[in-house]
Amino acid sequence: MKYMLLIYGREDAWTENEREQCYHDSTKLTHELNEKGKFIAASPLHSVSTATSIQIREGKRIVTDGPFAETREQLGGYFMIDARDLDEAIEIASQIPGAKKGTVEIRPVVELTGLPSSL
Repeated sequence: MKYMLLIYGREDAWTENEREQCYHDSTKLTHELNEKGKFIAASPLHSVSTATSIQIREGKRIVTDGPFAETREQLGGYFMIDARDLDEAIEIASQIPGAKKGTVEIRPVVELTGLPSSL
């Protein structure tokens, strides 16, 4: 089953050196997961200050700067994994460096049929 691991945290919780180490450790984890056939995708996101939100209301598009909701923690990145069950997804999520200062939300992915295949 595919799981999306969403990494939330305060953007100011990391020093620049800590952030670089987090990227390094996360990259290492992706290679370890890939060797086990568990890795699908992963990436950090740019700052929440670069976010743009879109809504359609009464047929009209509303575009706003910033995230959809203002919270103390922001979505900072993600891992997409293939795990046999929730227990394995929890085990993998616990290895994500962002969990040390933030939260990793684990969500099973609904796999729709008829979508284009990935390259």
